[in-house]
Amino acid sequence: MTTEARRREWMEANHQGLTAELARVSRAIRGDGTATTPPAPAAALERLCRVFGLSAFERDVLLLCAGVELDRDFAEAVGAPTFALALARLPEAHRVFAERIVQAWRSIGDGMRLPVVQMLGVSRADKRAVAATACARLGLRLYTLLGSDLPGSPTELASLLRLWERDAALLHAALLLDLDDLDGERAPARKLVERARCATFVSTRVGLGDSARATLTVHVERPRTDEQRALWRALLGETPAALNGTVDALTAQFDLSAAAIRGVALGHGASAPDGGQRTAAELWHEARVASRGRLDDLAQRIEPAVGWDDLVLPPAQRQALHEMAAQVRHRTTVYETWGAARQSRRGLGISALFDGASGTGKTMAAEVLANDLRLDLYRIDLSQLVSKYIGDTEKHVRQVFDAAEGGGAILLFDEADALFGKRSDVKDSHDRYANIEVSYLLQRMEAYRGLAILTSNMSHALDPAFARRIRFIVHFPFPDAAQRAQIWRQMFPPAMPTSGLEFDKLARLGIPGGHIRNIALNAAFLAADAGEPVEMRHCLLAARTEYAKLEKALTDAEVGGWLVAT
Repeated sequence: MTTEARRREWMEANHQGLTAELARVSRAIRGDGTATTPPAPAAALERLCRVFGLSAFERDVLLLCAGVELDRDFAEAVGAPTFALALARLPEAHRVFAERIVQAWRSIGDGMRLPVVQMLGVSRADKRAVAATACARLGLRLYTLLGSDLPGSPTELASLLRLWERDAALLHAALLLDLDDLDGERAPARKLVERARCATFVSTRVGLGDSARATLTVHVERPRTDEQRALWRALLGETPAALNGTVDALTAQFDLSAAAIRGVALGHGASAPDGGQRTAAELWHEARVASRGRLDDLAQRIEPAVGWDDLVLPPAQRQALHEMAAQVRHRTTVYETWGAARQSRRGLGISALFDGASGTGKTMAAEVLANDLRLDLYRIDLSQLVSKYIGDTEKHVRQVFDAAEGGGAILLFDEADALFGKRSDVKDSHDRYANIEVSYLLQRMEAYRGLAILTSNMSHALDPAFARRIRFIVHFPFPDAAQRAQIWRQMFPPAMPTSGLEFDKLARLGIPGGHIRNIALNAAFLAADAGEPVEMRHCLLAARTEYAKLEKALTDAEVGGWLVAT
């Protein structure tokens, strides 16, 4: 039998005695309030050799064990330990949480199990930072195990637990069980938490429920606005004049976790590619990227490429869009600084309904807002949200809004009438659950701190209760002839060769901007294929193709006087 095999056999046989003795020594060290680091594993094991009267061989095996890290099988699952940050890098509320954990564990007497610390919140990194800080104060190493890595077999779970308890005692370690992304069965996680006789954290968005083991629940929320501002300033340090006002702008727009703020500030500390200091615009961009989180996996990000000059709308609609942008830009000033949010936190979300026929510029208007506000724009795929299974739709909606909260991204629900329809009278169970889904959506829209835009060409199908919660309703009218001519002019950039285009004649086509764009692009490809500039005859051919797609026929009133296509 190899030395490794003998070590395993001996440790299994003496598991309970060794674990109890090391736990007793650990509690003694932790309870005196003076030691911040445990004794060397070798010293603790020498004491065990004397207590148990171990042979030289057994002593050598234990000392060998003291010189290695975690068991190889377990080490592959938990990886390297998580180290604590300097206390100055933690927001005040998070430092308080860490101290609560320290005091709760230090107050436990000999022979009693430590309460499991259940950490709720959306930021996994912030929860780990709090746990690691508490462990550092107690002289513990913190290892993280994903809930998805837990075995489903009771036998395998018991074996894993024995391995961990042994190594936790030898290495003076704590376990953080990460369930944040666990959507499946939680029974193995509950069993491990119930049975583990070591320092245990659980990181989760939804609590594990009732437990026979004493539980300390900590809600690790994102730092408050003032804490975020203080953290930005502490991490950025002395900044050049170019960054004046940037911290306030970042705090007003992005509701980032402490870990995300540290990551952005660390990136800002690096030099720009040209060797100079990064600008405020680059810092904003880094914060914007950090705020995306998992949203890229849940929705389609649209890169806005248009501005106010590209938008052709009547003055009233343009004014409504400018008011929308102003509310997003100054919401922190009105809500927080001026105290408008103190009486009630409900209804603070900025939502808008863009109503109009297809192609009238609803999506382009959303792009203009995103470009003006320098925010991400995400189109929500309704087919991925709505599910026939009870509860799944709410779960998908929650994931989208939770992921979007950090950066206040602009959410675009295209053809929203399919999702936010009128709540029906309850005639059967399907109607009841459909109404629950709509009610949940209404609540999330009302609470969302960013801008949510709904587009529809059937505004009459929207729930009246939902319409009450919408702050802006903007009707996108069918463009008149003058507006269509302006749209046509914008469809051909300066670099595109054209010849003899008559925009007033093109504007006689009774179609909105989306179809105008299709015709202009198709005409450009026809001209490029022929090696010619874009002419009226190319537009005529492209118009026939577009109208055929719409199952419409070109009339003499629309194309009369155009050059005849050859």
